[in-house]
Amino acid sequence: MPDEQANDVVRGGSPDSAVDRVADFYGAYIDAVSDGTDDLGDELRAHYLTEDLRGRLAAWEEVNHADGVLRAQDVPTHWDVRYHDSGAGHLFTTVTLTWGTGPDAGRTRLAVQSDLSTKLISDIEDAPPS
Repeated sequence: MPDEQANDVVRGGSPDSAVDRVADFYGAYIDAVSDGTDDLGDELRAHYLTEDLRGRLAAWEEVNHADGVLRAQDVPTHWDVRYHDSGAGHLFTTVTLTWGTGPDAGRTRLAVQSDLSTKLISDIEDAPPS
């Protein structure tokens, strides 16, 4: 979005909302990876992800040679987060990552699970086709 249109966009959030926390994490994480900021990506993972998920992501990354949070080797050009469902102490969101721009841009969808008690992200998987 060109900077001159940025004033028309209103963004908000709440630290009490697990959906907002997923959006906050993906926004900050993508910025950190895109900027090449040294340890910020790891610090964000430590703050927003459960210890168990961090371990599973490390194993996934070793096998797949890609970023487990993004499920890719590249950095997306856009992201959005939508509430999907909740139950059994968890909240489920769908994160859509856009790769490239224009009509040929690709998109991937991730299913992200958060624990409602801690609001920490506890699972990230490829989302099933809609």
